[in-house]
Amino acid sequence: MRLLSHMSLSFAVLAVVVAGPANASAHGRTADGVAGHSTGYVYLDNNTAGTNTISGFSRGPNGALTALPGSPFVAGGAGLGAGIASQGAIRTADGGQYLLAVDAGSNQISVLRIGADGSLTPVPGSPFASGGVEPDSIAVNNGLVYVSNTGAGGTNYTGFTLSPGGQLHPIPGSTVTLPDGSGPGDVVLNGDNTKLVGTRVNTSLIDSFTVGRDGLLTAATDSPLAAQGVGPFGSAFRPTNPDQLFVANAHNGAGLGTVSAYDDLRDGTLSPIGASPFANSQTAPCWLVVSPDGHYLYALDTGSAEISSYAIARDGTLMLLSNTPISSTPGVTGTDIALSSDGRTLYLNMAKVDGVGEFAVHGGTVRQLPGSPAPASGSGSTVGITTS
Repeated sequence: MRLLSHMSLSFAVLAVVVAGPANASAHGRTADGVAGHSTGYVYLDNNTAGTNTISGFSRGPNGALTALPGSPFVAGGAGLGAGIASQGAIRTADGGQYLLAVDAGSNQISVLRIGADGSLTPVPGSPFASGGVEPDSIAVNNGLVYVSNTGAGGTNYTGFTLSPGGQLHPIPGSTVTLPDGSGPGDVVLNGDNTKLVGTRVNTSLIDSFTVGRDGLLTAATDSPLAAQGVGPFGSAFRPTNPDQLFVANAHNGAGLGTVSAYDDLRDGTLSPIGASPFANSQTAPCWLVVSPDGHYLYALDTGSAEISSYAIARDGTLMLLSNTPISSTPGVTGTDIALSSDGRTLYLNMAKVDGVGEFAVHGGTVRQLPGSPAPASGSGSTVGITTS
């Protein structure tokens, strides 16, 4: 049942200036270094070679981050110790009760319980086999989980159920095998668990499926579909419309970045919306996220080190609002993107500088917080970013 309604949006754009708290320090923290009362948490998969770990942060009222006591937390499996070309390597589930993270070095998924203070504790039985080789992306919604595995000899999408206790149980017959070398970069479920989409970065294809009540996938008649650009990478369904899909086209070339918009039809067929794809004149828009109210899309252009802001019309058409530099330091960029649950703060995994970029967002405008990026505790190989 689809209970979500389409949201209307005017393309009238207002210039908004977001002011920071007057009593905050340069990084938005109080004198003792604490970001004030926590309004949520942010997590990174450190992808640590050997024993994998998760970095955790408390989010202050102004969006500034402070490392959680005990961070980094032991995940349970092993990381690769090197970057992974994917979106969604770490996700929260069940309203922030659990955290799921890929352990690409041991072909596993770690599931950890999130404490009231943001601390992480592995659930009994964790980590769980990913069903393939080198898991790199996780989709999770209402107890259904799909994992994309990108390694040779085990490239696939595999489904699981997430039990009330946090255990992953494989769904028999759920595995969809992909050709080795296709490079699955992201797997996403829509809001009512009726559609699943996966991107193949290396071969510029998009897989589209309907999802049965048993969690099994049925491929659309045109799946896999040729993407509208080279290297389809990050993707997201619109939170306010489970039939609208957005895909970043990462590898078109310098200054040729685009984001595609699709209607995901009843049978899973993808139909381009309006004049899709929508250009941003940037390089390598790899990762994207849609605001909780469905009004805005933010794309992380890792090649040109910018954040592109788009307004989303009711029919899914995109209009570019602005491009905002990630940093004044040349070469500093991001490797995944997430929004706080209230849609007011944008966070970037900035693995190359071992930090987390912090940006206030309002009405589609983006402003870097003073003192950003917050220092992380990874080793330059962190993957994914998620909030709760």
